[in-house]
Amino acid sequence: MIRSSIDIGTNSVLLLVAEFQNGRLRVLEEEQSVPRLGKGVDSARTLHPDSMQRVLDVLIRYKELLNQKYPDISDDTIVTATSAVRDSANREEFLDKIKEETGWEVRLLSGDEEAETTFRGAVSVLKPCESDFVRVVLDIGGGSTEIAAGSDTELKEAVSVDMGSVRFSEKFLKSDPPQPAEMDAARKEIQNLLEGVRMNGIMSRPTGRIEAVGVAGTVTSVAAIELGLDEYDADKINGFVLTKNRLGYIIDKFSKADSNQIEKEYPVFLAGRGDVILAGLLILDEFLGWCGVTEITVSTGGIRHGVLLG
Repeated sequence: MIRSSIDIGTNSVLLLVAEFQNGRLRVLEEEQSVPRLGKGVDSARTLHPDSMQRVLDVLIRYKELLNQKYPDISDDTIVTATSAVRDSANREEFLDKIKEETGWEVRLLSGDEEAETTFRGAVSVLKPCESDFVRVVLDIGGGSTEIAAGSDTELKEAVSVDMGSVRFSEKFLKSDPPQPAEMDAARKEIQNLLEGVRMNGIMSRPTGRIEAVGVAGTVTSVAAIELGLDEYDADKINGFVLTKNRLGYIIDKFSKADSNQIEKEYPVFLAGRGDVILAGLLILDEFLGWCGVTEITVSTGGIRHGVLLG
């Protein structure tokens, strides 16, 4: 059975077409665009008309692609939206426009649902971990970051935190390139928010044998760059291990370059992300410190995979 899903995030809009095989997904097609829906949402609390139109244009293009190549499943595509839409006062207007233009009803995920769905999707494309390991999945979005923990494929705890690459870039990293004091302020707030994560269970204090897993654009883009890829290749990116030491080098490099330089050097993977990638990397670095681990395994799975498996 073939199914399709679309994840409308704060920064990107992702399309997945996959076939179920023995309880797992075999990816047939993936598309990604970076229309920056959440630009300015953190301060204005509304979606800008231009941002909404950029996303609508992407969705219309995805609809045409599905109609041409997968007409039998196009209308049944599962479309989800997350932080930027959750936080906006005019979300109903936006969701109504999507329905009018594409026929799709958008499922607005709560923060907890987002974390749970991300965990399910992230681990679905990875090899099983050892039984005594706790998997802690990090999804750095544009407006929020989801942290979910479990044993292999069984979710135990999940939480959504109001920090993201777009939100923190706009709030803290206002210079281009950012000033050291701006980066320090961002790090301090990330540390405060992580310390504020208090749940009954594994997430209160992640200890023991932990496998950190990272999903979404920040980690997959860096993995692709580290692998020297010329194009997005999920099979090569899945399972790549990024060390904290290497991450520190990348943060130092990107902190000394402006957004245009970053996008010019890495146009395939960081186009539209040059001004927000550093904030995402700071969140990733502080998360690794919080978990007490020195590396993270990269997964190309995510919400779009999780909703098809749910």
